Amino acid sequence: MENSFLARKEEENKMRELHRLPPGQSLTNKFPVLHYGAVPAFDPASWNFQFYGEVEKALTLSWAEFSQLPRRKLKMDIHCVTRWSKFDTEWEGISVRDLITSGLLRLKPGANFVIQHAEYDFSANLPLQTVLADNFLLATHFNGVPITPDHGFPVRGIVGAIPGREELAVPYFWKGAKWLRRLEFTVSDHPGFWESAGYHNEADVWKEERFG
Repeated sequence: MENSFLARKEEENKMRELHRLPPGQSLTNKFPVLHYGAVPAFDPASWNFQFYGEVEKALTLSWAEFSQLPRRKLKMDIHCVTRWSKFDTEWEGISVRDLITSGLLRLKPGANFVIQHAEYDFSANLPLQTVLADNFLLATHFNGVPITPDHGFPVRGIVGAIPGREELAVPYFWKGAKWLRRLEFTVSDHPGFWESAGYHNEADVWKEERFG
C-alpha cells in the first residue's frame, strides 16, 4: 500500500514538472465514475444520433450507420473538476471535423457553438473551435474496448489535453457529455446543465475555472 502511494506521488510530481498536471489537481490511476442520475438503457434498434441547428441539412444516423463512420484514435490527459487527473488515456471515436471535411456534415456560416444533448435532457456547451479541434471526439471506445455503461456507452463527448499541444483549449472533463444523442450547432452560446448550476462556462483547467 505504501509503495503504491509513493509510486503515485512520484508520478504525480513528474507530471507536475512536465507541466502536464494543472493547478489544484491530483493524479489518479483509477477512473472515477461521476454522473447525475441513473445509467440509461441502450437499444441499438431504436437509438439514433442527430446533428442539427446551424447546418445545411440535418443528419440523423442509426446505431448501425453511426458505427460505420470513419474513426480516429487519440491519447490524451483528462482532468476532472473534482480535482483528479488521469494521464495518457486512449480513446477511439468520431471526429466532428472529419465529418465536415468529408462533406457528410455542412455547417452554416453562423455556427459558433455546439450544444451536446444527452440522455435525461443533460447538456454541455463548447465553442465550435474546440469541438473541431484535435482533442475532441465522439468517443465509443476507451483503452481498446467499448466504453462501459457507467462511463457513457455507447457514445460520449471527450475533451482533454494532448501533451505538447499547448495551443489547444483544455476544459474540464464534464464538458464532454456522457450518453450523447445529439449535437446542436448554434449561433449563440447556451449554458449546459452544470453551467446553469454555477459551474464556469469556459472551464479552462489551467486557469482553474471551476465555478462561475
